[in-house]
Amino acid sequence: MDELIARMLDATPGFADPWALLLAPLPLLMLRYGPRARAASAAMAAPESVSAMSRGAEAALAARMGATLAPWVAWLALLLALAGPRTLENAPVAPPSGRDVLLAIDLSGSMERQDFVYRGAQARRIDVTRRVAADFVRGRAGDRVGLVVFGDHAFVAAAPSFDVEAVAQALEGMTIGVAGRSTAISDGLGLALRRLDRSDAPSRVVILLSDGTNTAGMVRPQEAAALAAEMGVRVHTIALGPLARGEGSQDRNAVDDVTLAQIAHASGGAAFRVRDGEDFRAVDAALDALEPSPTDAPRIAAWRDLWPWPAALSLLAAALSLALGRAT
Repeated sequence: MDELIARMLDATPGFADPWALLLAPLPLLMLRYGPRARAASAAMAAPESVSAMSRGAEAALAARMGATLAPWVAWLALLLALAGPRTLENAPVAPPSGRDVLLAIDLSGSMERQDFVYRGAQARRIDVTRRVAADFVRGRAGDRVGLVVFGDHAFVAAAPSFDVEAVAQALEGMTIGVAGRSTAISDGLGLALRRLDRSDAPSRVVILLSDGTNTAGMVRPQEAAALAAEMGVRVHTIALGPLARGEGSQDRNAVDDVTLAQIAHASGGAAFRVRDGEDFRAVDAALDALEPSPTDAPRIAAWRDLWPWPAALSLLAAALSLALGRAT
């Protein structure tokens, strides 16, 4: 199969509708057999020598040549575009991995804190989360990925889909406050589990990110973790922020990394601690290793259309023809 594809890719680029090229001599046939055009103007023509002296002989000659050639270039380029030039390319196709991944992300008010350093500059937690999570999702080709966000309550911001670019754009558009400003960790995890309960994928994963303590919701996080373990869903947790309860902080804004770690361990997942942007990048790489995306993807021959180039040339030549026609 690979040898066949290689031979196809070595072939000359083809056309989708080559019959359109047979129309190339049509203007000549119309000039030869069509009715002769009547004189368009009765104005007295100046002698050629006078015209050349007034406008410059070289400029006049170039304008006449351009006015003659430009319509032909426009016509032939238009036919070339209509013929549909295209070429074969060796394109990778990621097969379905058989894995559903739900991101459950905290959008509480504390995510607005500007206490992260990302690529050498101060940044808000939510901004770093958007960038790193979107990059992570774009690398999940073959996975079915969805997004749940939570604050006072939880909702599905992007339904599970193989269109990872659409989910990445949903991540980049996350806004603080749309789900309330509290932290209902259990509700966010519970909603992600309910969506995965409908899935028939052999592998189901939740990536739960929070920077606070569970302060809302009707279910305790530990109960949601037990449900995940019963369903066979791995939950990887990310405890975000410079202060953490497990590190001895009594600050009310410290992340409850202990509870998040318990959730991860109860479901067979991994717990991560993120204090700044560099930690976030390391977690991104670690998750890729724990939940690898398909890399040994088959390659197929796919057509790439080239018609926009001759179409653009035809448009430019037509505009030039009109301009020169008015000038002369």
